[in-house]
Amino acid sequence: MTFQPGADLSADEVQARVDEAIESNDVVLFMKGNRLMPQCGYSQRAVNLIAQYVEEFETVDVLPALDQYRGALEPHSGWETIPQTYVDGEFVGGSDILAELDERGELEETLQG
Repeated sequence: MTFQPGADLSADEVQARVDEAIESNDVVLFMKGNRLMPQCGYSQRAVNLIAQYVEEFETVDVLPALDQYRGALEPHSGWETIPQTYVDGEFVGGSDILAELDERGELEETLQG
């Protein structure tokens, strides 16, 4: 299930997609670009960190509707920055938080839920 939203999506449509992605995936990363072609260094870093421990995870490209995605994610996380990682419906953090968890040896356990 890969979302390829168009820029013509309404805020309500993006909110529905965000809610669905968070609820229906064990691990989901909202990022700029996709897993194969990240469009920013932070998104690349997040993909690499998660991929060390989890083979299957969902990515959602926020670039086609960036402002709508920021607005839809903020109630879940309290953050507007991208990337954002969720595990079992709970906000974990961005690439810096993932890196800190990895340095402390806690990322694998966090990603396993």
